[in-house]
Amino acid sequence: MEFYKYQGTGNDFVMIDNRDLQFPKGKDLIAKLCDRRFGIGGDGLILLENSDHTDFKMVYYNSDGNESTMCGNGGRCLVAFAHFLDVFEDRTKFEAIDGIHEAEINGGIVKLKMIDVDLIRKDGDNSILDTGSPHFVQFVDDLQNYKVYRNGNEIRNSATYRQEGINVNFVEAVSDSEIFVRTYERGVEDETFSCGTGATASALVFMKDRHKNSVDVKVLGGNLKVYANQDGDSFSNVWLEGPAKQVFKGKISW
Repeated sequence: MEFYKYQGTGNDFVMIDNRDLQFPKGKDLIAKLCDRRFGIGGDGLILLENSDHTDFKMVYYNSDGNESTMCGNGGRCLVAFAHFLDVFEDRTKFEAIDGIHEAEINGGIVKLKMIDVDLIRKDGDNSILDTGSPHFVQFVDDLQNYKVYRNGNEIRNSATYRQEGINVNFVEAVSDSEIFVRTYERGVEDETFSCGTGATASALVFMKDRHKNSVDVKVLGGNLKVYANQDGDSFSNVWLEGPAKQVFKGKISW
């Protein structure tokens, strides 16, 4: 089977054109394909399928082989993949597990519309919100040297979040318009170079008391930008923007 590899700010994905529905959706197979030593390697696997309502459909799996909730960088990479396959020209709509998403591509930069966020809950000094996937946001100092894996794993596996799982974002304010974010992702069960829904969640929490409509987000794999309109504690017209690139393609059998 032919596959492609894409990355969005270091968040990498195995991409398969499954419009003919020939891919066998087995957990063990997907986990093997995502394995960095025994397979292709990736933070997840994404299938591009036909949709009755939009240009295409996104089916996303974490690297553990389980189908998962929305992935922002994965969505942006899938848009770039669909554009490569000539599914659309400049603007598109596609179907994902959390609803319909709009997107546009220009010179390798993909801007993806995320879901509205109606509520940011508090857990002590920290914030909980859903940007297509559930996120825990904690502001820290000296994030470059922070123990992201240890502390992220501890929060994700705490009694409160163990059963459903949660993505854990550690955030440092760089300026009044830029943040640095590092994320421990459930399903990957490790820190990734970038997390699109996590960058979005972190930016919205940062924007909440600053009344800004855009934030630059630095991640280990590069730079993203988040735009949103705020009304009280609610956010609408939320967009995630950043690069998405094809790394290579190949064929694999099993």
